[in-house]
Amino acid sequence: MSAYAGPVQDLIDELGRLPGVGPKSAQRIAFHLLKLPADDALRLARAIERAKEKVAWCSRCFNLADAEECGICRDARRDQRVLCVVEEPKDLVAVEKTGEYRGRYHVLQGALNPMEGIGADQLRVAELLARVREESVEEVILCTNPNIEGEATAMYLARLLDQLGVKVTRIASGLPVGGDLEYADELTLGRALEGRRQMGG
Repeated sequence: MSAYAGPVQDLIDELGRLPGVGPKSAQRIAFHLLKLPADDALRLARAIERAKEKVAWCSRCFNLADAEECGICRDARRDQRVLCVVEEPKDLVAVEKTGEYRGRYHVLQGALNPMEGIGADQLRVAELLARVREESVEEVILCTNPNIEGEATAMYLARLLDQLGVKVTRIASGLPVGGDLEYADELTLGRALEGRRQMGG
């Protein structure tokens, strides 16, 4: 039997389903939300609702977008010969903050992780290969996270892309192994982009 009234326990349960939110954090957030003035709590609820209604995936690169294509894909000034492959939209934001990159992106929406049942079919790999074949892409920068899953994903993609005759590079070291791009400072990430190396071939 639940220790809290139905709606309170439902709120705790839903918050507990968010990544990185354990049972105690979920309970703390729930109590915080319940203490807020109704207007503040409803503003949060409306922001979530609006985001779900208006934000979708870019039909070209699979970044977050409020139109069919995201702002980067719509920007004719971006160099379409270079494609930077990242795992998640937050990684794209991290690369953009460096100011070092003016090409386009492709968001995989994850990384290979057989332990969690995530294979190439769950990622935007087929769409990446199609873009390389159909668009005038000359270089693909593999900018996946420097951890086991990210490295495995980069190696897998490098093998596939090598068969298409495109130059494949990987961001250089300077990023700590086991870390995430979103936590890297702009200078470190910028240097890693500058020092990228070719893979395969």
